[in-house]
Amino acid sequence: MGTDLKLYVRTADQTRRAELTLERSRTGADIIQAAVDNWRLPADADYALVNATTGRALAPDATLADSGIKEGDVLEVQPVLVAG
Repeated sequence: MGTDLKLYVRTADQTRRAELTLERSRTGADIIQAAVDNWRLPADADYALVNATTGRALAPDATLADSGIKEGDVLEVQPVLVAG
């Protein structure tokens, strides 16, 4: 098993999408932060990372390997809506 995974990362509205090759040791928080930085998403919002292929959310501190992410999976950066 290799150390890298080819994945797709997109925003929830699907206006932004990237094909990435990432180490299995990367965490959900790493991917969210990279998306916020690269796509200039609002930094004052909270985000969740969901595997759109399986419908399962990734824990921010869990690695891609620990989360069961597979080659070709689509990860979606979703804003966390806070009811007020």
